[in-house]
Amino acid sequence: MRDDRTLTFRNGHRVTLVAHGTDERGPYLRLEHVLPQSERQAGPHWHPVLSERWTVRQGRVRYRVDGAEIIANPGDTVTAPARTVHEFWSEAPDTVVDHEIRPPLRHWEMFRLWHNLDRAGKTTRAGVPRDPLALALLWDYQDGYLAGIPAWLQRGALGGLARVAQRCGYRRRWLESGSDLG
Repeated sequence: MRDDRTLTFRNGHRVTLVAHGTDERGPYLRLEHVLPQSERQAGPHWHPVLSERWTVRQGRVRYRVDGAEIIANPGDTVTAPARTVHEFWSEAPDTVVDHEIRPPLRHWEMFRLWHNLDRAGKTTRAGVPRDPLALALLWDYQDGYLAGIPAWLQRGALGGLARVAQRCGYRRRWLESGSDLG
């Protein structure tokens, strides 16, 4: 039986859905990341609505949040509020991080989409989808923006390509092979 709550990428990165729901602070998604290699995990980006919080359980992660560099060791927690540019790198092999997203929007679906593209060999070594339509759909599901590129330009270019990807069946092809939250 397949475990739909754990996604393993070709580079060994494992993302496990730990919990999702609503508490006194609103809707949340909790994930665990196991990062086998020391490497960049996410380039500079920001989210208009959601905030992220990471707690390092094992290893070390370097974050840049709103221009400030933070080295997080086991037990340390780092937060990126909505509208704050952030990026991060794992700096030790076999790093384990708890990741909370509020509100989750479509973050789990984004990881599922990315995983399905990766497992099919449709991404580069850095994990970037080779197909511009798949890249645009992944951008759409991350519910955020790349830093340094005007949001209006991303909405126009990538948002437009994401709509074309939807019409061409990319969501059905790359997302509906696993289950959504629920």
